[in-house]
Amino acid sequence: MERGLTGTYTSTIAGGVACQAFVPLPLPPTPGLDLNGKLQSRLDEALIALGRLDAISTLLPDARLFLYSYVRKEAVMSSQIEGTQSSLSDLMLYEIEGQPGVPLDDVQEVSCYVKAMSLGVERIRQGKSCHQMLSQFLNLPQSAG
Repeated sequence: MERGLTGTYTSTIAGGVACQAFVPLPLPPTPGLDLNGKLQSRLDEALIALGRLDAISTLLPDARLFLYSYVRKEAVMSSQIEGTQSSLSDLMLYEIEGQPGVPLDDVQEVSCYVKAMSLGVERIRQGKSCHQMLSQFLNLPQSAG
């Protein structure tokens, strides 16, 4: 499927910072979406999955505990893409000052990911702009896991 331009960029100020904003073309698109067959089936599957997630989220005793685990799992997976050998259990051992079964540098790198993501979640809750968050992340020590 070939797509043309879907919008334009315009200069603006957001959070006191000059930037470019993407302004999408008006909806619905021309030609309209053909929601039959495979695309409709995938849309239905996505809606069912969102419904399950919504239902399960009401059963969580503490959303912070879920976020705690999710951030660590995401940090492990992201750092593995970059070649680290740490596992979730290695990270947990490191955090309780145990002895991980992988090189210490790998676990420290994952720990830095955790700190950065945790800081990001905290800043979002405080209503910080993306520009402010990125500026703060750039000043984080790279090896202070």
